[in-house]
Amino acid sequence: MKQFISAISVVVPDYDAGIAFYVDQMGFDLIEDTDLGAGKRWVLVAPKGAVETRILLAKAVGDAQVAAIGNQTGGRVFLFLHTDDFDRDHAAMSAKGVDFLETPRDEPYGKVAVFQDPFGNKWDLLQLYS
Repeated sequence: MKQFISAISVVVPDYDAGIAFYVDQMGFDLIEDTDLGAGKRWVLVAPKGAVETRILLAKAVGDAQVAAIGNQTGGRVFLFLHTDDFDRDHAAMSAKGVDFLETPRDEPYGKVAVFQDPFGNKWDLLQLYS
């Protein structure tokens, strides 16, 4: 039996703001943007080369969801973007205005730097050594 996580929701204040960041700044692919009616859309983005896991951009509705924007993990790093070339991707993301919260560092497992999307979600950009 094979299973995998096909998507994870990231709560955003606005679909187009999410697309602008993840596609235009991060360089992700826009996989799908389908109008579901009543102001809802099914918006999937994914890093270039990703074949299984996508990010579903979910527009916040109501006070509880709005309060969760950028804080879905209580301030911890939420998502981990693995790369095969840390220096290339760090430079490209920095040039497009991605907000890195620290300088790159070497850890026993790999090279890493924490960045934050404009909604407050923390990510690791990570290249594993092994």
